[in-house]
Amino acid sequence: MLQVCLNGARSRAECAHLPVTPQELAAAARTAVAAGARDIHLHPKNPDGEDTLDPATVAAALTAVRTAVPGTTVGVTTGAWTTPDPEARAAQVRAWAVLPDHASVNWHEDGAAEVAIALLDRGVGIEAGIYSGTPAARRFLDWSESHRVLRVLAEITDTDPRTAVHAAAGLLDELRPATTSPILLHGEDEAAWPLLRLAAAHRLDTRIGLEDVLHLPDGTPAGANADLVHAAREIIQQAFREF
Repeated sequence: MLQVCLNGARSRAECAHLPVTPQELAAAARTAVAAGARDIHLHPKNPDGEDTLDPATVAAALTAVRTAVPGTTVGVTTGAWTTPDPEARAAQVRAWAVLPDHASVNWHEDGAAEVAIALLDRGVGIEAGIYSGTPAARRFLDWSESHRVLRVLAEITDTDPRTAVHAAAGLLDELRPATTSPILLHGEDEAAWPLLRLAAAHRLDTRIGLEDVLHLPDGTPAGANADLVHAAREIIQQAFREF
């Protein structure tokens, strides 16, 4: 499964064509799905371009994207930077009027279990975000409800292509014996493409998009999420041919 991560916590200062508004997210989703993405992850943003869990903002983003790509599953972030207080973050989840299909929960953050329970209570799938180089894997695996997540995100924080692959191998070794949930492996910035190739080689779910990387495999700037998805599909298909 190839997921597109449309915008992330980035700002327009980093990427002038970053999709921010519901209409921009919808347009980006439409072209990314046409290019081969099968799932969507996005960060709803307020008028200042900041990530938010505000129910009205979440509803607007989800409604616009679902109208553009009906039938495609759509998820959002619950990152602590949106609302630092865990109880307030869980309360926002419980106040959502329009529900995503899934939401990511970062297990190195305080209050991850509280937010995850709020999602489970609402019937929202959980993407368990496990950052390399943090205690996240152990915290998640020690959680009594870890078997109920939709998937595990193996998120490699090392952006050096020379060492990120080794970090990924270490994290996968920690996760694989202890979870039966599907694993989505991805990297960011300079390590994004090497880790996508690793995920393809190991038949793991993966993702690509302007949240993770702003350039194509050849180093040229990506004009849109769809360009990144198209390049990722080519890499994945090549890996399948070589298998």
